[in-house]
Amino acid sequence: MSREKVYALLRQRTGEFFSGEELSRTLGISRAAVWKAIDSLRRDGYTIEAKKSQGYRLVAAPDALVEREIRRYLPPEVSCPDLRCLPEVDSTNSYLKREAMNGAPHGAIAVANCQTAGRGRMARRFQSPPDCGVYLSILLRPERMPSELMGATGMAAVAVCDAVEKAAGVRPQIKWTNDLILHGRKLGGILTEMALEGETGRTEFLIIGAGVNVRESREEFPPEVAEIATSLAAEGYEASRPALAAALIEAFYRLGRDLGGDITPWVEAYRRDCVTIGREVRLLWSEGQERALALDVDGQFGLVVRREDGSETTVRTGEVSVRGLYGYTE
Repeated sequence: MSREKVYALLRQRTGEFFSGEELSRTLGISRAAVWKAIDSLRRDGYTIEAKKSQGYRLVAAPDALVEREIRRYLPPEVSCPDLRCLPEVDSTNSYLKREAMNGAPHGAIAVANCQTAGRGRMARRFQSPPDCGVYLSILLRPERMPSELMGATGMAAVAVCDAVEKAAGVRPQIKWTNDLILHGRKLGGILTEMALEGETGRTEFLIIGAGVNVRESREEFPPEVAEIATSLAAEGYEASRPALAAALIEAFYRLGRDLGGDITPWVEAYRRDCVTIGREVRLLWSEGQERALALDVDGQFGLVVRREDGSETTVRTGEVSVRGLYGYTE
């Protein structure tokens, strides 16, 4: 496509002028095609200056979750052959679940500028306004039994911390099991979903989704989450959304390679980042709740706690509140 070729040349010499004649000659297209490509790029949000007798130059690129911008930040070793950039979707996880049933391949990525029905754990809604965050999911088809994939959510939390650190220069903490915390507030979350083959019980596919708040101001969060939510911008950190999306893809591909193998390095990283360890917690069960002290995270990311009667147990599911976070103080 002429637009992509013109963009590639302008990107090579960002800030320098390319004459229309040079673009036309180099790409083997007409001057009219060059102008149409420039006009199309401008409508996509690119700032392209035009000067008589000098030509065109790329001044600025949009902070947009479009394929050309995300791929610009991907390292050469991450090919990402199936990257789907969606202006709007109900949920990137739901989208990939539908696509998985239609044969979408291992490693397919869905990234959206906006989710109309973003989902978190426990059927909670994840606020996903346009032009603010990065909402991204990966489809994996690991040839493993479900019991071998218990660490997927914990690994995903570490992967997202790695990506945020790479793109924004700050490393979040993790509230067990999958909330990303920055300065005591929720920066993002993770949702892992699995489908099993009926006859064999093996894993048909695994979908890992992450949402990270990037550009929201404090005032932009809805009332129901305003007291607990934050974004990179609200905490004083700048990050390119395409750069963060690329960092998430890189980290999720690394997760996919390690899943089912030796995950010790992932567990060690989780322990370092986990804000829950050493804190008083409240275990919320369907039949009630109890207080405990979080002692450690085991080799499959289970939370080891000491109950008030002195006994120890490992929590693998359910809801855990951490004293001092999200309004839990008593």
